[in-house]
Amino acid sequence: MALKRTSMFGLLVSFGLLFGGTAQAATVVALGASNTFGKGVSPGQSYPAQLEILLRAKGLNANVINAGINGDTTGGMLARLDSAVPKGTSIVILQPGGNDRRKGMPDQTGEIQTRLRAMGVKVVLLPNNMLRGLPHQPDGMHLTPEGYRMLAEKLAGQVAGALRH
Repeated sequence: MALKRTSMFGLLVSFGLLFGGTAQAATVVALGASNTFGKGVSPGQSYPAQLEILLRAKGLNANVINAGINGDTTGGMLARLDSAVPKGTSIVILQPGGNDRRKGMPDQTGEIQTRLRAMGVKVVLLPNNMLRGLPHQPDGMHLTPEGYRMLAEKLAGQVAGALRH
């Protein structure tokens, strides 16, 4: 009888997980400045919004939070790290941008990475050279909707791989 109850319990648990339960979505935070925010485009055209769609199309249950702020520096990102990255975040896509250099501020990218890793968060670095060759708005700094789509496609495989491991 104990074996039957165990088997029945296992069957019910499996049925619940397959049909009634939902796995908690992984949290991915896109932390950066204006190109993370999606300056000049609607929120749905930003790379974080498009990345979430691509990850879900790959069968990954992931929520991508856009924590980009126009004009932000790595010092600003470091200062808001605890509020921008919720507990349980799986991955942070870190896009330092060029605002540190433009504003004469020290680059805090290394410190951000160290703090995130100490929190158990994987870091995917989005260096500025990933934006080269993508379509830009007339200002030459910010991507077009097509550029953000292309960037999301470039990042999708890397983020999906990090979520699976």
